[in-house]
Amino acid sequence: MKLGVLIPLRKDTDLEEKFRKAKEMELDSCQISVWDMSLYTDENAAKINALCRETGLEVTVLWAGWSGPKEWNFTYGPVTLGLVPAGYRGTRLQDLEKGSEFAEKIGVKYVATHVGFLPENMNDPDYIGTIGALRGLCKNMKKRDQVFLFETGQETPVTMLRAVEDIEADNVGINFDTANVMLYGKANAVDSVRIFGKYVRQTHIKDGCFPTDGRHLGKETPVGEGMVDFKTVIKELQALGYEGHYTIEREISGDEQIRDIIKARDLLRAIDKEI
Repeated sequence: MKLGVLIPLRKDTDLEEKFRKAKEMELDSCQISVWDMSLYTDENAAKINALCRETGLEVTVLWAGWSGPKEWNFTYGPVTLGLVPAGYRGTRLQDLEKGSEFAEKIGVKYVATHVGFLPENMNDPDYIGTIGALRGLCKNMKKRDQVFLFETGQETPVTMLRAVEDIEADNVGINFDTANVMLYGKANAVDSVRIFGKYVRQTHIKDGCFPTDGRHLGKETPVGEGMVDFKTVIKELQALGYEGHYTIEREISGDEQIRDIIKARDLLRAIDKEI
C-alpha cells in the first residue's frame, strides 16, 4: 500500500517543510493542489522537482483549481463551482490547461479537479456543454501523455460513471474522495466504488458524515471517526486491481492536522495487514 498526503501550494507555502514533514511521517507520495494560477511558474516547478529528488517522494496528482467565485454549499455551489456553470466554463478551461502545462513540467501524469454539480439529466444543456468541454481538455492532455481525473462528490455515482463514459476518451478517470460522496449527500463510499470503481486511478482518504440540513455539506471528521467503511472500500478497490496511492486529506491545519494524518496512516497500514 502506497500512502501519500495532500499538499496545498499557496504563496506562503514552505514546500521544503511540507516535503520534509511528509517524509518524517514515512509517506511515499503527495498530491499538490493549486488554486492560484500565478504559482504555475518555472521556479516552483524546479523547486518541486528538486524536493522530489532529495526526499524520494513522488507527486502523483496535480490537483488543479480554477478562478472565479466558489461556494462549498448547496445554495450557491451549483451556480459557482467547476465547469458546469456556462458563464465560467471558458475561463476555467484555460485555468485547467495551465495546470496541465505545469503538471508536465513536474512530470505528473494525473490532473484532477472538481467539475461541479453535474446534472443527472444527460439532456441538460449544462451537462452536454461540460462533457464537450472535457472532451477537448482530454484531447489536449493526451498530447502531454496525461490523464484527467474527476474529483468525486458533487454528483451521484451514476452521473459520474455516465460522464466518464460519455467523454469517450482513454485518458479520463476518477480521483475517489471517500468522504466527499457522503459530505454532498450523494452516496456512501462503498456503493460508490462498486458503481465507478473500475475508473478510480487515485484517491483521497478522508472521512465524514452525511449532511444534517438541506443547505450545508456534511461534516468532515478525522479518518476512522466518520461513516466511511475504509476496510470494505479498500477491499473493493484491491479486487478491481487498483494500483494507485492512498492519499490522506485532512482539511484543517496545525498540529491537529498532523496528528490526524498519522492516525489515518496507521489505520490504513492496519487494514492493509488485515486484508
